[in-house]
Amino acid sequence: MFYSLGFILGLLSLAFWFFYKNETKENLMRTLFLVGLGIYFYGWASADAAWTLKFEMLFRDLIVMGLTGAIFKFLAKYPTLFKVAIGVIVVSWFLFYGSVMRNTFSGQDNDFNTEIPLADEGELLVEVKPGNSFQEMEATIEKWGLKYQKAFFPKNGEKTDLDDYYLVNIPDKNEAAIKEIEADILASGMVDWIEENEIVQLDPNRTSPDMQTQRSYPVNDPDVNKLWGFDKMKVDELYAVLKKSGLQPQRKARVYILDTGVDGGHEDLKDNYRSLNASYDNDPVGHGTHCAGIAGAVTNNGIGVASLAPTGDYIEISSIKVLGPTGGGTQQSIIRGIIEAVDNNADVLSLSLGGPSSRFRQRAYEQAIDYANKANAIVVVAAGNSNKNAKDYSPANTEGVIAVSAIDEKLDKASFSNTVEDLKMGVAAPGVQIYSTTPNNNYTAFNGTSMATPYVSGLIGLMKSFNPALNTRQVYDILRNTGVKTSNSRKTGKLIQPAAAIEELLD
Repeated sequence: MFYSLGFILGLLSLAFWFFYKNETKENLMRTLFLVGLGIYFYGWASADAAWTLKFEMLFRDLIVMGLTGAIFKFLAKYPTLFKVAIGVIVVSWFLFYGSVMRNTFSGQDNDFNTEIPLADEGELLVEVKPGNSFQEMEATIEKWGLKYQKAFFPKNGEKTDLDDYYLVNIPDKNEAAIKEIEADILASGMVDWIEENEIVQLDPNRTSPDMQTQRSYPVNDPDVNKLWGFDKMKVDELYAVLKKSGLQPQRKARVYILDTGVDGGHEDLKDNYRSLNASYDNDPVGHGTHCAGIAGAVTNNGIGVASLAPTGDYIEISSIKVLGPTGGGTQQSIIRGIIEAVDNNADVLSLSLGGPSSRFRQRAYEQAIDYANKANAIVVVAAGNSNKNAKDYSPANTEGVIAVSAIDEKLDKASFSNTVEDLKMGVAAPGVQIYSTTPNNNYTAFNGTSMATPYVSGLIGLMKSFNPALNTRQVYDILRNTGVKTSNSRKTGKLIQPAAAIEELLD
């Protein structure tokens, strides 16, 4: 409250200070301005937030105040225009900016608890300025007993600042002082950014498939009748389009599943699976294997389920393990996985993961997605399963990703699915009772935006097999233009239609 109240008091008194120049009220306005500035800085300094966020907001607010003050200094010569401008400021404050400022530090604009758990080892991601290194901050390191190591190792370091990040571990005895530690690190003048290394935890919901397909599919996979989503996506028409076109893909697209690992030896995956690292080819949780089957199960092999790719000519599936044996991971492990996929020529990255996170806690994510986009890799991310707005969930809210919501068999938003109306690129796919592969040649059904995401990833893989040069924006425009409305398309995005998407691509 003090933060926002001080700002508006300072802004208005500054305006009237110019208006009453050389009049008796000038001293009063000057005093009110200083009082407002004092209240503002008290609220700013005492806010319970990371110092990186505080300094970013301080810069924002001072720019706004400076520009507004300059405008009012000019308008002071024109009393009528000055009064109109004051009215505009007051109305704008009550309608927009005041709410933004009141919620900047309080977290009231988010529907989640801002106290997000941090990694046990390596609580901070610190981006040092070019030409500096973390070890130069000797006094701070010694004062707090910090341990540090390079966080990321991109192959093409000239295309990103990710190689300037350090993973910093705070001793248990000093974890309560994390805000003070951040302030000390920033005070060194050697740092561009500090971000807290948040934990991501999966929450897959196992279910039983009781919905059946109504259409006929020209494949011999025995469980294709359990894939009700194929009906809604008109996959029979997709198979017909691909057969009718007679076009051959330019090459297999590489679809990377960044998850809990993938059982690469699964009977319905192995012929479409390419191993990157043997340690990634097992899945103690089952989540990654389930997603891999949705994106690229072998079709028409007389085994298990089918995927959008009718043969093995279009895509290959690979795995990068970014989540541990309990389904948990960190922001750093996810970003390292993104970098590894990009450095191994990924066409599509499928991330069925994420968690609540402020838009001010994702600079490292943004740089990782930018690194992927520069390599022409397309990143597809689950919107989240909290029945909230995905703008408050990372990495779904990161610039440059395609976020995926989940719909049910009635084309309603799945009850658990987050919404995508405030994201730049959001689409929908089936995400309820999705039957797919699980480790040890098993199959089961899960619910989640995690399940909707690989449907989109698999489709984009098909598209990239025909045109490897497609970028994220081009792909999203095709998915949006060819998708069909759901019961609430504004909140879910349009439901993908693979046949129509491929037809538009090939036209």
